[in-house]
Amino acid sequence: MKSLPFTLMLLPLYMLAQQPSPKPPVRVGVAGLVHTHVHWILGRAERGDIEIVGIAEPNRELAERYAKQHGFSMDLVYPDLESMLEATKPEAVTAFNTIYGHLEVVEACAPRGIHVMVEKPLAVNLEHARKMESLAQEHNILLLTNYETTWYGSNHKVKSLADEGVLGPIRKMVIHDGHEGPIEIGCNPEFTDWLCDPKWNGGGAIIDFGCYGANLSTWLMKGERPTSVFAVTQQIKPHLYPKVDDEATIVLTYPEAQAIIQASWNWPYSRKDMEVYGKSGAAFALDATRLKVRLPESATFEPQTATARPAPYDDPFALLAALVRKTIPYDEMSLSSLENNMIVVEILQAAVQSAETGERVHLPLD
Repeated sequence: MKSLPFTLMLLPLYMLAQQPSPKPPVRVGVAGLVHTHVHWILGRAERGDIEIVGIAEPNRELAERYAKQHGFSMDLVYPDLESMLEATKPEAVTAFNTIYGHLEVVEACAPRGIHVMVEKPLAVNLEHARKMESLAQEHNILLLTNYETTWYGSNHKVKSLADEGVLGPIRKMVIHDGHEGPIEIGCNPEFTDWLCDPKWNGGGAIIDFGCYGANLSTWLMKGERPTSVFAVTQQIKPHLYPKVDDEATIVLTYPEAQAIIQASWNWPYSRKDMEVYGKSGAAFALDATRLKVRLPESATFEPQTATARPAPYDDPFALLAALVRKTIPYDEMSLSSLENNMIVVEILQAAVQSAETGERVHLPLD
């Protein structure tokens, strides 16, 4: 057998050397454990895209409980955000503290050039949101907001049908979010203590679940701000939620469309679904994967199954890592974007104001 020339024998090694080396995982810090959505990142399957390098949580007992549940070392836990940032030097921080505390996370991270992803909504009020936006822009960091519904293939399928003109121009959106109530479904007290306090959460169901509808409607309307907001809230269970609403309906008016956001801690079951009606067709996202569509030429709804979202658009922390590493472009029209979520906070503040006064509130707010 004739041997290969030495140069050809070296070719595979040369080609291997030319391959780009895999990017290291993004070093991520976790700010707070009191938002139970933190289980998402703590229990996340290993994908090699992020590494949790530190956790800031003053409640040692809570941290030990979660460490035992998820198997992380207590050596990762620091008593406050500043000490965690100084010791671990993360590239990004995910905030799972109170909504009121999101501002202090950005205040600590932005001057250090550390990117931030907060759990929904972006901020407790518009004043906080504007300070956070200013810091993010000044220090050129990403400031993202995570919602569970961002990763629903069904929502993206509905959006594509609307964008393609299959449904005709959007005329009405009806978005339902919520569950039986945070106490009723067994949320731990570290979560409900602040979730049910208007200072730390900004309100009750109107904020907790109203934000989903505000986020989705802003996305469906391609970043258009509604012209007015009208909201009604109730305390159906004041014995459980004496400080905040547990029932809210928000109506957003656009020049040629309307959104009705039904946010509740009184549903008989958990739900995150939406109905989108165009001029000539309709599409309903029933859950994360199922939808039904009525096309203009059809007299009935046809069931469909949405395809799974491709990586890194299938997971908040995969998206965060890809944006930090700049392997995908930033999309200011996306559900996670700062641009979308500034409008979300404006809608929520207008909704709270409307519910308090009983009057329609016109946007933009001062």
